[in-house]
Amino acid sequence: MKILVSVISILLGFVAGALLMLSSGANPLTGFSYLFQGGLKSVTRICNTIAYAVPLMLTGLSVTFAFKTGLFNIGAPGQMLIGGLLANVLALTVDLPRPLLLPLVITASIVGGMVWAAVPGFLKARFNVNEVVSCIMMNWVAYWVVYIIISDHFKSTTIDTESQVIPAAASLKTEAITLLTKGSNLNLGIFIAIIATALVIFILNRTVLGYEMKAVGFNRFAAEYGGINVQKNAVLAMVISGALSGLAGLTFYCGYLSNMRIGVMPSQGFDGIAVALLANCAPVGVVFAAIFFAILQTGKGFMNAMMPIPPEIADTIIATVIYFAATSKLIEMNLDRIKKFFGRKRPSKSEGSGEHVEHH
Repeated sequence: MKILVSVISILLGFVAGALLMLSSGANPLTGFSYLFQGGLKSVTRICNTIAYAVPLMLTGLSVTFAFKTGLFNIGAPGQMLIGGLLANVLALTVDLPRPLLLPLVITASIVGGMVWAAVPGFLKARFNVNEVVSCIMMNWVAYWVVYIIISDHFKSTTIDTESQVIPAAASLKTEAITLLTKGSNLNLGIFIAIIATALVIFILNRTVLGYEMKAVGFNRFAAEYGGINVQKNAVLAMVISGALSGLAGLTFYCGYLSNMRIGVMPSQGFDGIAVALLANCAPVGVVFAAIFFAILQTGKGFMNAMMPIPPEIADTIIATVIYFAATSKLIEMNLDRIKKFFGRKRPSKSEGSGEHVEHH
C-alpha cells in the first residue's frame, strides 16, 4: 500500500507537469523525455545524478530517523552547513597526508552535525521547546556563522561568495572514480550513503536503542510508563539525525563541490523532508526517492534548453509530489474505499458457483 501511494504521488506530480506543458503549447511526452535524458542520457550524466542524490539520501535518512522517533528535524540545512564548515576548515588548515586527513574531515562533519542538532534535542527534552521552531532558528544561526567565518578567514581570492578550494587530500573525489565515470562528480560519498543507510536500518530494527526510540515515536507517554527514558531518547535521536545531516554537508561541500558557498542555504536540507515523505520514512525507500528527485533536478536544465517551457515545471512536479506524499493518508483512505466498493460488488464463491447445501 505504501509503495502504491508513493507511485500515485509521483504520477500525480507528472500530471501537474504535463498540464503546465500543455498550457505552454509544448508536448508533455517530449518534455518528460528531455527531462529524463538530462539526468540519464550518458554514463557521466547518470553518475552526476547519483552524486547529486547522495546528500539527499543522507538528509532524507536524517529526517526519517527523527520521524521514526516522533521528532521533526527541519534543521538539516543548518546541520549540513556546520558539518561542511568544520570539514572545510580542517581541510584548509591541517596539513596531513590523505589517509590521516580524510578520516579527520569525515569525523569533523559528523561532530558538527551532532552538536548543532543536540541543541534542539536538549531544548525539546528539558523544556519541551518545539523542535521545529528551535531547528529553524539554528538554521539561520548556522547560516550567519558560515557567512562570517568564511568571509573573514577562508574567502576565495577570486570569488567573494565562495570559500577557498579544499586540497585534493581532503576531497571525497578520487582520480580512479573520476576517470571511470568519464569526468563526473561521483565520489566516495556514495559509499558513505550506503553505509549510513545500512546503519540506520540496523539501529532502528536490530538494537534496543532503536526499539526504545520507535516506542517513543509511537507513543511517548506509553513509552515513559514502560520505563523508557523519553528525554534521553529525544536528545539521542536528534544527535544521530544531526550526524547524518553533517555527513550530507561533507558529501556536498567536499564531494559534489570542492568549497563552500556563502549567502546560500543548502536546498538539500529541506529537500530531504520531501525525500523522506515520498519514501514513507523507509530507509531503503529514501535511496530511491533521492535518486528520483536528483533526476528531476539534474534533468530540468537539459529540458529547459531543448524546449521553450518555463524552468519551474520540474519544481512544480516536485512540489506536487511532495503535496500528495504529505497527504498520503487521504490517498490510502480513497484506495481503501475503492477496494471496499469493488469487494461488495464481487459475488462470494458459493454464490458464484450456484451450489447449495441441503440439511436433512
